[in-house]
Amino acid sequence: MTSEKMKRLRIYLDTSVFGGYFDNEFKEFTRPLFERIKANEFEVIFSNITENELSGAPDFVKELVSSLPESDTIFVESNDEATKLANQYIKEEVVGKTSFIDCLHIALATIHNANILVSWNFKHIVNVVRIIGYNSVNLAQSYKQIDIRSPRELLQYEE
Repeated sequence: MTSEKMKRLRIYLDTSVFGGYFDNEFKEFTRPLFERIKANEFEVIFSNITENELSGAPDFVKELVSSLPESDTIFVESNDEATKLANQYIKEEVVGKTSFIDCLHIALATIHNANILVSWNFKHIVNVVRIIGYNSVNLAQSYKQIDIRSPRELLQYEE
Protein backbone atom coordinates (compact mmCIF):
# COMPACT_ATOMS: atom_id res chain seq x y z
CA MET A 1 0.00 0.00 0.00
CA THR A 2 1.49 3.35 -0.98
CA SER A 3 1.79 6.12 1.55
CA GLU A 4 -0.71 8.23 -0.45
CA LYS A 5 -3.40 5.64 0.20
CA MET A 6 -2.59 5.23 3.88
CA LYS A 7 -4.04 7.44 6.58
CA ARG A 8 -1.34 9.55 8.20
CA LEU A 9 -0.31 8.09 11.52
CA ARG A 10 -0.26 10.15 14.69
CA ILE A 11 3.05 9.53 16.43
CA TYR A 12 4.11 10.64 19.89
CA LEU A 13 7.85 11.25 20.15
CA ASP A 14 9.43 10.82 23.55
CA THR A 15 12.64 12.57 24.55
CA SER A 16 14.98 9.72 23.59
CA VAL A 17 14.08 10.07 19.90
CA PHE A 18 15.50 13.59 19.74
CA GLY A 19 18.76 12.49 21.35
CA GLY A 20 18.84 9.46 19.07
CA TYR A 21 19.09 11.74 16.04
CA PHE A 22 22.64 12.65 17.12
CA ASP A 23 23.69 9.39 18.81
CA ASN A 24 26.04 7.17 16.79
CA GLU A 25 24.17 4.04 17.85
CA PHE A 26 20.70 5.32 16.92
CA LYS A 27 21.03 8.00 14.22
CA GLU A 28 20.96 5.46 11.36
CA PHE A 29 17.32 4.74 12.22
CA THR A 30 16.28 8.07 13.74
CA ARG A 31 17.28 10.37 10.89
CA PRO A 32 15.06 8.61 8.30
CA LEU A 33 12.13 9.04 10.72
CA PHE A 34 12.75 12.79 10.87
CA GLU A 35 12.98 12.92 7.07
CA ARG A 36 9.54 11.32 6.93
CA ILE A 37 8.29 13.80 9.53
CA LYS A 38 9.63 16.72 7.47
CA ALA A 39 7.91 15.21 4.41
CA ASN A 40 4.59 15.47 6.30
CA GLU A 41 4.05 11.71 6.51
CA PHE A 42 3.01 11.88 10.18
CA GLU A 43 1.12 14.02 12.61
CA VAL A 44 3.52 14.47 15.50
CA ILE A 45 2.38 14.77 19.09
CA PHE A 46 4.89 16.73 21.17
CA SER A 47 4.33 17.20 24.90
CA ASN A 48 5.35 19.60 27.61
CA ILE A 49 6.99 16.59 29.31
CA THR A 50 9.35 16.16 26.34
CA GLU A 51 9.84 19.92 26.17
CA ASN A 52 10.79 20.03 29.89
CA GLU A 53 13.16 17.08 29.56
CA LEU A 54 14.89 18.80 26.62
CA SER A 55 15.17 22.19 28.33
CA GLY A 56 18.79 21.52 29.28
CA ALA A 57 19.72 19.88 25.98
CA PRO A 58 22.38 21.31 23.67
CA ASP A 59 21.24 23.92 21.14
CA PHE A 60 21.50 21.49 18.21
CA VAL A 61 18.89 19.24 19.87
CA LYS A 62 16.62 22.24 20.48
CA GLU A 63 17.03 23.20 16.80
CA LEU A 64 15.85 19.72 15.83
CA VAL A 65 12.74 20.24 17.94
CA SER A 66 12.18 23.62 16.27
CA SER A 67 12.40 21.95 12.86
CA LEU A 68 9.20 19.95 13.46
CA PRO A 69 6.65 21.15 10.92
CA GLU A 70 4.22 23.40 12.82
CA SER A 71 1.27 22.43 10.66
CA ASP A 72 1.77 18.73 11.50
CA THR A 73 2.74 19.04 15.16
CA ILE A 74 0.24 18.96 18.00
CA PHE A 75 1.47 20.29 21.34
CA VAL A 76 -0.14 18.64 24.36
CA GLU A 77 0.22 19.29 28.07
CA SER A 78 0.12 16.94 30.98
CA ASN A 79 -3.07 17.13 32.99
CA ASP A 80 -4.95 15.33 35.77
CA GLU A 81 -6.21 12.63 33.39
CA ALA A 82 -2.65 11.81 32.24
CA THR A 83 -1.35 11.84 35.81
CA LYS A 84 -4.12 9.48 36.92
CA LEU A 85 -3.41 7.05 34.09
CA ALA A 86 0.36 7.22 34.67
CA ASN A 87 -0.19 6.48 38.35
CA GLN A 88 -2.39 3.53 37.42
CA TYR A 89 0.49 2.01 35.39
CA ILE A 90 2.63 2.23 38.52
CA LYS A 91 -0.14 0.94 40.80
CA GLU A 92 -0.52 -2.10 38.51
CA GLU A 93 3.29 -2.55 38.71
CA VAL A 94 3.91 -2.25 34.98
CA VAL A 95 6.98 -0.24 36.07
CA GLY A 96 8.26 1.17 39.35
CA LYS A 97 7.65 4.59 40.86
CA THR A 98 10.91 5.94 39.47
CA SER A 99 9.49 5.56 35.95
CA PHE A 100 6.66 8.06 36.47
CA ILE A 101 7.85 10.37 33.67
CA ASP A 102 7.96 7.42 31.25
CA CYS A 103 4.41 6.60 32.32
CA LEU A 104 3.33 10.18 31.66
CA HIS A 105 4.66 9.90 28.09
CA ILE A 106 2.61 6.75 27.55
CA ALA A 107 -0.47 8.23 29.19
CA LEU A 108 -0.29 11.39 27.06
CA ALA A 109 0.18 9.36 23.88
CA THR A 110 -2.79 7.20 24.86
CA ILE A 111 -5.11 10.05 25.83
CA HIS A 112 -4.28 12.03 22.68
CA ASN A 113 -4.92 9.06 20.40
CA ALA A 114 -1.42 8.48 19.11
CA ASN A 115 -1.24 5.48 16.84
CA ILE A 116 2.36 4.88 17.89
CA LEU A 117 4.57 6.08 20.71
CA VAL A 118 8.13 6.21 19.38
CA SER A 119 11.02 5.75 21.82
CA TRP A 120 14.54 4.39 22.23
CA ASN A 121 13.86 3.53 25.91
CA PHE A 122 13.96 -0.27 25.83
CA LYS A 123 14.00 -0.72 29.60
CA HIS A 124 10.75 1.05 30.51
CA ILE A 125 8.87 1.72 27.27
CA VAL A 126 9.76 -0.30 24.13
CA ASN A 127 9.62 -3.59 25.98
CA VAL A 128 7.09 -6.29 25.07
CA VAL A 129 6.26 -7.23 28.67
CA ARG A 130 5.75 -3.59 29.65
CA ILE A 131 3.75 -2.84 26.48
CA ILE A 132 1.36 -5.67 27.40
CA GLY A 133 1.09 -4.16 30.89
CA TYR A 134 0.44 -0.61 29.64
CA ASN A 135 -2.23 -1.85 27.25
CA SER A 136 -3.85 -4.02 29.91
CA VAL A 137 -4.22 -0.93 32.09
CA ASN A 138 -5.43 1.13 29.11
CA LEU A 139 -8.18 -1.37 28.34
CA ALA A 140 -9.20 -1.67 31.99
CA GLN A 141 -9.47 2.15 32.14
CA SER A 142 -11.51 2.30 28.87
CA TYR A 143 -8.69 3.63 26.70
CA LYS A 144 -7.53 2.14 23.44
CA GLN A 145 -4.36 0.13 23.16
CA ILE A 146 -1.25 1.93 21.96
CA ASP A 147 1.47 0.64 19.70
CA ILE A 148 4.97 1.32 21.03
CA ARG A 149 7.93 1.10 18.65
CA SER A 150 11.51 2.21 18.17
CA PRO A 151 12.40 4.42 15.19
CA ARG A 152 14.07 1.36 13.64
CA GLU A 153 10.65 -0.27 13.31
CA LEU A 154 9.37 2.72 11.34
CA LEU A 155 11.90 2.37 8.53
CA GLN A 156 10.38 2.29 5.08
CA TYR A 157 11.49 -0.48 2.81
CA GLU A 158 11.27 -0.16 -0.95
CA GLU A 159 8.97 -2.67 -2.63
